Amino acid sequence: MPDRAAEQQFTQQALDLAWQGVGLTSPNPCVGAVIVGVEGTVVGTGTHTYDGVKHAEVLALEQAGENARGGTLYINLEPCSHQGRTPPCADALIAARVRRVVASIADPNPAVAGRGFEKLRAAGVEVEIGAIAEQARRLTESFARYIRHGVPFVTLKSAMTLDAKIALPATLQDASTGTPRGGWITGAAARAHVQQLRHANDALMVGVGTVLADDPLLTDRSGLARRRPLLRAILDSHLRIPLDSRIVRSAREGDLLVFCTEAPKEKAIRLEQLGVRMETLTADSGGQVDLHQVMRRLGQLQVTSLIIEGGSKVNGAALAGGIVDKVFLYYAPTILGESGAVPFTRRGDLIGSRFPMKIKSVRLHRFEEDIAVEGYIQDPYED
Repeated sequence: MPDRAAEQQFTQQALDLAWQGVGLTSPNPCVGAVIVGVEGTVVGTGTHTYDGVKHAEVLALEQAGENARGGTLYINLEPCSHQGRTPPCADALIAARVRRVVASIADPNPAVAGRGFEKLRAAGVEVEIGAIAEQARRLTESFARYIRHGVPFVTLKSAMTLDAKIALPATLQDASTGTPRGGWITGAAARAHVQQLRHANDALMVGVGTVLADDPLLTDRSGLARRRPLLRAILDSHLRIPLDSRIVRSAREGDLLVFCTEAPKEKAIRLEQLGVRMETLTADSGGQVDLHQVMRRLGQLQVTSLIIEGGSKVNGAALAGGIVDKVFLYYAPTILGESGAVPFTRRGDLIGSRFPMKIKSVRLHRFEEDIAVEGYIQDPYED
């Protein structure tokens, strides 16, 4: 049996392979597999992609061939035990005479969790669980939320100054572009990381106020390959989105979805002609699009993860409505000292008892001169 350091190294290699599937596996989870032969060397590896169909374990077994016999599989997620688009991976491992399986976490799907391990153990395969589990849980959190609750895992992102301003007053903006005269609030490194976050999510959501104020594109500019276009979702109760806005003019392949409570016929027809999809939902108690209906609809569309980059009203409503799982808040070393937009405002009908809100499992990040706080509001693995 390899020593503990080698076990850690092989498990980390499997996780690194799994991370390569970000943007390519949804609505499936990211999975990486490493098979180590009896001589202690890697004989097969695999990374799952949705379009590639085959699971990581099968790809690694195919590469290993007869060398898998008596070997050890290192993997970030429990091998499946049920027939889906492919036969059960547990059966393939048993047939290949793999001796051990070292997995980071169990499948978060309550309907199948643990059954793959049970099948392997019943066939005489040794099973160990828990190697580098925290990293594996983070990688699989969107799938966990989606498969357990039928809604996407939601990250709320915001960038602000140290005195919590997310937009500068008009007096400090370039009149033609609306951007700060002295540059963006956060630096290039933080903004590049935002693109990585967008790439890791199936959808991005803002309110129509952001579209009217900033005329953004809201695209994934990470430069990385993704299986499905980033779905751009707009909350627009009264269908105010401009026909000549950049986001409307850039609508392609159904990647722009507007949620409204009323859709004036002529404008709705014109938007559809421009390639915009629309969903008319009932209003919440404040007359706005009901966020819980939005989450359920996105889940039906197999959106497993969503990043919210809204203004203060959308951010506040999302927090008060209890749909946010994680926050990622960027802070620039700037004190504005003037009036400016704040990151969260609370509608009276949504204040309830959710505030003050405790952020858990906090991590700090540094992006050159900027810092970011990442933390969880609710655990996607819990009911």
